[in-house]
Amino acid sequence: MKLPLTLLPALRLLPWFVATAAFTASSASAAPVTIKSPTGDWAMADEIVQKIQLPQIPQRDFLITDFGAKEGLTHDSRPAILAAIAKASAEGGGRVILPKGSWLSNGPIHLKSKIDFHVAEGATLLFGPEPKDYLPAVLTRWEGTELYSYSPLIYAFEVHDVAITGKGVIDGNKQSVFNTWIGERQHADMNALRKMGVDGTPAAKRVFAEGTYLRPPLIQFFRAERILLTDFTQHNSPFWINHLVYTDHATIRGLKIDSHQHNNDGVDVDSSRFVLIENCHFRTGDDSVVVKSGRDRDGREVGKPSEYVVIRNNDMGGEDGIALGSEMSGDVRHVFFDNNILRKGLSAIRFKANLDRGGVVEHIRVRNMTVESFDTLFWFQLNYPGLLGGGHPSTYRDIVFENLTVERAGTIFDGSAPAESPLKGVVLRNIAIKEAGKTFILENVEDLKLENVTVAGKPLQLPAK
Repeated sequence: MKLPLTLLPALRLLPWFVATAAFTASSASAAPVTIKSPTGDWAMADEIVQKIQLPQIPQRDFLITDFGAKEGLTHDSRPAILAAIAKASAEGGGRVILPKGSWLSNGPIHLKSKIDFHVAEGATLLFGPEPKDYLPAVLTRWEGTELYSYSPLIYAFEVHDVAITGKGVIDGNKQSVFNTWIGERQHADMNALRKMGVDGTPAAKRVFAEGTYLRPPLIQFFRAERILLTDFTQHNSPFWINHLVYTDHATIRGLKIDSHQHNNDGVDVDSSRFVLIENCHFRTGDDSVVVKSGRDRDGREVGKPSEYVVIRNNDMGGEDGIALGSEMSGDVRHVFFDNNILRKGLSAIRFKANLDRGGVVEHIRVRNMTVESFDTLFWFQLNYPGLLGGGHPSTYRDIVFENLTVERAGTIFDGSAPAESPLKGVVLRNIAIKEAGKTFILENVEDLKLENVTVAGKPLQLPAK
């Protein structure tokens, strides 16, 4: 069934599989959808949401137990899951169902186009703990640099019209060996990869497989179009939890993300366009939601921005609440955060860059936020540690925060930028802070504006120059 895109706003509450136009083979090369309205702030946000397309997937079911899956954690059900996916794909798509029970996958699940991977209520998908099972290496992006490495636990490469649904649990496994690949164990590989990116080593020669220690994410979409993630719970990701790479038209809705391993960002929007993240519950070991676009030379040469992103109505409890960067070399623009709750952590809003990055971050809008208690409320760490000599200052500009209610902030605004590229054009408007320690740390910050900002009911003033 095909429906005009003009009907999508009215149909957004109907079943998702009837609410979008069908994929065509030529769509990947067609002219990209753009936003035509002026930068009218929140009118643009509404237009973005209306334009985001949902996947169309046939309504037929493939039950993994029909392909040999056995409930329980002593049987590897991965071959049966992959067989069900292959059968559904061969028949033009459908819903692959993990029913109630515990299901073990000793290795990654690779999704195909027009598949709804449905983890039913009462079902738990547990991934096996051995890294060798996640080889051979696949093309991925690790902290902003392309490479071939261990497969993400759920991986969708060059797909369209894909969903992961259901009220079950996807568990990366607390006992996974990947969880030990932290600190000094991964530093040599991390630095080697970053140097390859700066040196221009072809991605095909950046192979980090057996004998290396770069952890994969729990879920990654790479060069994808029309994606839906909804309703399920996630635990124990080895690395980033939900990673969108070069993905257009993605909706992430109603997830419960409770994962506290190292670098457990909830959602990383990475060089992706037309993304909606809404009504999710984040309890994470790192940032709740981060917007990125590649690292250093590799990110600049790929040159794919993250743009047209709306993050709304989420409950966020992570080390940081929301973040942009530090991998933002391909540019970030037109990002809207609306009506989110930020709980407790190091920084409520953290923007990062350094002199290795380059890139421009602009037209960022944040409003209607309830903030509980953070060490720093606004943290612009634009002199983030760099390793590669600099020479590529980043630009952050045209950023507005408005209508925030804050219980406590250790420091209200910490803005540190390099002299080569000052932070410019930040507006704080209608912000009420009940309790704060320090007010400002300012280094190379220009044109910072305060409009009706109060602390304990008293107006906050910028420090005298």
